[in-house]
Amino acid sequence: MNNNLTNNISLNRFVIRQSLIGTKTIITFTTKKGETVSYDHDEVYNTHKDRFNSMSCFQKYKNYTNSNVIPAFCRNLQIITK
Repeated sequence: MNNNLTNNISLNRFVIRQSLIGTKTIITFTTKKGETVSYDHDEVYNTHKDRFNSMSCFQKYKNYTNSNVIPAFCRNLQIITK
């Protein structure tokens, strides 16, 4: 088994999902301004784990989303912006 494999998914919003934690997923989405942004789901989650875990939406729905942009507190972790 190769543990270096990553999953790549394209979405229409920024998302952190409990079901994706530990899956080595790179997420790419396009902002409403047409900018393409990619980020490592695990890196963003692990960096801000306490913040996500304390959010009521994450506790209730097991995910956090932002449909417009990558949140300001995560921007330093983005991989690509076009």
